[in-house]
Amino acid sequence: MKISLRILLGYFLIVAIAAWFVLKIFSQEIKPGVRQSTEDSLVESAHILAPIAAQDMLNKRITDGYLARSFQALNQHPLNASIVNLTKTRIDSNVYVTDLKGVVIYDSTGANIGQDFSRWNDVYRTLRGQYGARSTPETAGNDASTVMHVAAPIMIDGQIAGVLTVYKPNSTLMPLITRSEQHITTAGGILLGIALLIGLGFVWWINRAIGTLERYAQGVAAGQNVTLPKLKSPELHALGKTIEHMREQLEGKAYVEEYVHTLTHELKSPISAIRGAAELLKEQPPLEVQQQFIGNIAQQTQRLQHLIDRLLSLASLERMPSLQTQPVQVSALVREGFAGAQSELERRHIALKINLIEDAVLHVDAFFIHQILSNLLDNAIDFSPEHSSIEVYNEPSLTHYRLVIRDHGVGIPQFALPHIFERFYSLPRPNKPKSTGLGLNFVREVMNKHNGEIEIKNHADGGALIRLVFNKSYKSSDG
Repeated sequence: MKISLRILLGYFLIVAIAAWFVLKIFSQEIKPGVRQSTEDSLVESAHILAPIAAQDMLNKRITDGYLARSFQALNQHPLNASIVNLTKTRIDSNVYVTDLKGVVIYDSTGANIGQDFSRWNDVYRTLRGQYGARSTPETAGNDASTVMHVAAPIMIDGQIAGVLTVYKPNSTLMPLITRSEQHITTAGGILLGIALLIGLGFVWWINRAIGTLERYAQGVAAGQNVTLPKLKSPELHALGKTIEHMREQLEGKAYVEEYVHTLTHELKSPISAIRGAAELLKEQPPLEVQQQFIGNIAQQTQRLQHLIDRLLSLASLERMPSLQTQPVQVSALVREGFAGAQSELERRHIALKINLIEDAVLHVDAFFIHQILSNLLDNAIDFSPEHSSIEVYNEPSLTHYRLVIRDHGVGIPQFALPHIFERFYSLPRPNKPKSTGLGLNFVREVMNKHNGEIEIKNHADGGALIRLVFNKSYKSSDG
């Protein structure tokens, strides 16, 4: 089971248990609360009506006095009261009056006149100066038929002369209790629904953050050049930073291993050539042969020096966090980058045709751009036949600056196109020794540092075409 699902189930279980306890407590308190509120109103009603009954008893008109006529009038005129969506159409409360012996002398329903209620708690306790109340079922064994009775003493000349009891069936309270329970149940359901939605949103956020981190980790494991995503959770961000640090450590180790391996491989050939020439020189061959071997040693030494310099430059560039950029005109970049090749162009009778329609200003590291332009022009010269031309121009674009260098040589073999940016991959050059195979790899790394691109392909009319694509909005990796 996924951790997010476990969190959701645990969260929902806690909310459900808490809601169940709260709903249960509320439900258990509804009936007692409503009945206590009803008893409170009956107490007040009994004490309000007791003085009226006392006056009727003094006038010896308990059966047809103010109290009796009032209840008779109430029963003749039905109510139409709406109490929170419940309609009340009649008076549910009634009264009876007992004398000092507890015998009923008046009942608003007429059902209990003459009966002895002296042993009921409402009459018994009230006659003795205590609070009298009882809740008695009308039908034995049926708790739903209970009637609440609350009594008040009838005082005449400061003495208890009888008891007035107000009574009301508890069944009349059930609509209020049922409605309250329904409201609480509905509110509980809504609460659980909201809790579930919040839980789902929380789990979605966790899944999204973990999924983002998982995809980043998979990219790191696959060796892809992925950047650490922004994670709003401090814990997940810390985990991401840990993975990032681990990736840097592993990349550093792999980087060193790869460089040692490739450097060792590339050094074998010139070292073998130097050692072979040195061994032959020990035999003291003719002077002409000695001069040839000495030239070979110098050539291979220069190749070693060139290889080491290129590797150091590439390593420095790859580990450089950001470039030192400044606004530079493209025409100035091209002019300075191509300045060192003028003598070779004249020697090979190669025409350099520069046609820059747009002289844009780019934010670049001028030092590295000079190096890659010089490198690309040297490549174009090496693969161009004599008495040909090299064209440099830009292609129109609103968002990018596209600088193109095209030669009229034999082009790049199809089998080599997928490998030209690999380290130490090099093609044979006419009338020149094999290069280090680091030039185009260095060019691509410089363009990546500028958030740009390099494209190399064969032109439809012959020769190779190199396109450098700069982002016009790019300023620096520092922002």
